[in-house]
Amino acid sequence: MARKNMRDNDLLRDARSLSRHSSRAHYAQARGRRRTHKILRIVLVTVLAVIVAGGAAVWAYVNNINSRLRGNLDSKLMSTLTTKEAGEPFYMLLLGVDKDSSRSSSKEFGSSSSAYRSDSIMLVRVDPQKKKVTMVSIPRDLKVDMGSHGTQKLNAAYSIGGASYAVKMVEKIAGVSISHYAEIDMDGMEEVVNAVGGVTVTLPVAVKDPNYTGLDLPAGKQKLDGKTAALLCRARHAYDSYGAGDFYRAANQRAVIAAVAKKVLKSSLTTMTSTVSAMADMVNTDMSASDIVSLASEMRGMDSSKDIMSGLAPTTSKYIGGVSYEIMDDDAWQKMMKRVDAGKSPYSSSSEDPTAGVAASSGSTTTADSSDSSSSDDSGSSDGSDSSSSKAEYTGSVTVLNGSGVSGLAGQEASELNAAGFQAQSGNANGPVSTTKVIYNGSDALGKAKGVVKTLGLDVTPVANDGSYGTSQDVIVVLGQDQS
Repeated sequence: MARKNMRDNDLLRDARSLSRHSSRAHYAQARGRRRTHKILRIVLVTVLAVIVAGGAAVWAYVNNINSRLRGNLDSKLMSTLTTKEAGEPFYMLLLGVDKDSSRSSSKEFGSSSSAYRSDSIMLVRVDPQKKKVTMVSIPRDLKVDMGSHGTQKLNAAYSIGGASYAVKMVEKIAGVSISHYAEIDMDGMEEVVNAVGGVTVTLPVAVKDPNYTGLDLPAGKQKLDGKTAALLCRARHAYDSYGAGDFYRAANQRAVIAAVAKKVLKSSLTTMTSTVSAMADMVNTDMSASDIVSLASEMRGMDSSKDIMSGLAPTTSKYIGGVSYEIMDDDAWQKMMKRVDAGKSPYSSSSEDPTAGVAASSGSTTTADSSDSSSSDDSGSSDGSDSSSSKAEYTGSVTVLNGSGVSGLAGQEASELNAAGFQAQSGNANGPVSTTKVIYNGSDALGKAKGVVKTLGLDVTPVANDGSYGTSQDVIVVLGQDQS
């Protein structure tokens, strides 16, 4: 056990070291390095003190989380997954499996994991160095040749050979090697969302599903608790009038997962650990608690407005022998996977997304890669000035005011800004604020405001101070209730 934990610590240090190659500015790198070393020393001293005082309890706690994370995994899975060096881009297969209590007690399904088919199938590419994530949903009804098992829908792979066989089939379809696996019981999605305190998504159209999930949500930005988010991830019949309901359901699932990731990445390391513990009963994965916290730490500071990308494998619906299948468009699929493998969005433009303008978004997920169009850094500022020459900077003075109603949130955000190279302080807004704002003082501070937005992963356009705020700081962040 000691040898394993030493190896985990080595991986954490290696991963953090590699991730520094993608730091945005030399100043931020040097400052962040000093802060990181200081923080690591404090953490290590604290951990050593705890181990000396009650080491058995600490290891029991960690082992308990790991055993729950890995408790029901397919025994063949670990030998199927491909090992990657720390910091390298990797693929993960994320499956949603519906194992509700009525199914578990039925003769048709039973309690064995192999009795179930995967409800949702998602291939996820993670690049820790560039802090980019790409999620590609693959239709569960995709027609595939499973050799001796004959022609099947892709979701049958899980029931035929468990997680390891599902990994092999997706590897074959996508032409990539998969390094990690995670499985979410769709009934557990409620607890996953509750573990991060709820999520916020934007619904372009109202979601009405009276006969199945019972959802009745208006269009617009919605703060969802776990129960409502889980129902949104199931509500395919709410989109029957738009086309294939499974496509919109898959897009909603990606939006909810992206929103969960956004909340986790903005939390402290302590909160991350407690969140992983809370999720351990709903998620099965090959990754240990330290693996997950290490990866989340590497990805902190990512620009979630651009660098969480999302798409759906290109297919057409067809009945064959009275069975409904999705048939892969091989040329379009190869083109899409070439983009994904290069770290780009699955789509070259949002017009290629069949669910755009209908399915939910997290407010931080893009379907068109910024490298294919004008970057948000080059957009005009809201005060009408030309900001095309203003790039994100990671220095300057910042005040973070809390109007979100979440205790301590401004302090957390200020700490993150300080770690990135800013000189940040926190305080309270005059009262509750509905929408987060980023205000800058003077044209010279616009780049700093953009750096603040990127560091905190905000979906906000900086605006010039109209006199409503003080001028002693370069940037003022007012955290709204949309961040709670």
